[in-house]
Amino acid sequence: MALVVGVHGVGKQLLGEEMLLRDWRPALMDGLCRAGGPLLNRHDFRMSFYGDLFRPKGSTLAVGDPLFTADDVDEGVEQDLLFSWWEAAAAVDPRVAPPAGDTLARTPRSVQAALRALSGSRFFSGLALRTLVFDLKQTSRYLLDPAVRQAALDRVAALIGEDTRAIIAHSLGSVVAYETLCALKGHGVRALVTLGSPLGIRMVFDRLQPKPGPVGMWPGGDTLTWTNVVDQGDVVALVKDLSDRFGPRVHGRVIHNGSHAHDATAYLTDASTGAAIAAGLDAA
Repeated sequence: MALVVGVHGVGKQLLGEEMLLRDWRPALMDGLCRAGGPLLNRHDFRMSFYGDLFRPKGSTLAVGDPLFTADDVDEGVEQDLLFSWWEAAAAVDPRVAPPAGDTLARTPRSVQAALRALSGSRFFSGLALRTLVFDLKQTSRYLLDPAVRQAALDRVAALIGEDTRAIIAHSLGSVVAYETLCALKGHGVRALVTLGSPLGIRMVFDRLQPKPGPVGMWPGGDTLTWTNVVDQGDVVALVKDLSDRFGPRVHGRVIHNGSHAHDATAYLTDASTGAAIAAGLDAA
């Protein structure tokens, strides 16, 4: 087991544990250094990988991800999340026109308009339409497919041992990590650090397990510290302050990642992230 476990977000289906660690490990070390925290050896940090659960099965002449189009964005979670991204992107990027009244209706034409607007935004710059749709589908599959959800939870739980003191979770990975810790009674994790988390979005929050009441379940004991780090321009983290959803014990930190608002490594190199991780290690 490891002192620190990382949990990645969407869009990593073609990667793996070692490829992600190649980027996350030096960024984590830089964040700890900025915060004056302890340095970790190679075996202290491991990555929980679940991206392959979303990788299409191989077949003759099929390469890469499915060729999704606007017609493949399903009603419900996928369309709701897409339009939330559009509204959030328009609020922080002057290049993105906000959705007009006639495009707020969930129709194939308005879905196409949303995808077109996001593809030209600073936040989603460089992402192909099919990639945007695939990311939407990963989120919906996790929330709506019990088998995928349980498999992802099992991957994270398998790396959390008696010596694990900190969990760092990015994007959708923050949902997986949160639900894993809720299910692991009596775990010894002292610091949960969520980065660019969608946990506060109503469509995600309402589908959490265990089902939340007025506030979500606290994912540990009294010794657990939860720090949510967010960039103000991070469109995925629509709700910046998680204390309204999970109670006042959630510590919020707003940082500035520049043009890489949702990038995991940009989050990891910040001193606020390093300090939150170091606090969990110091409590070991």
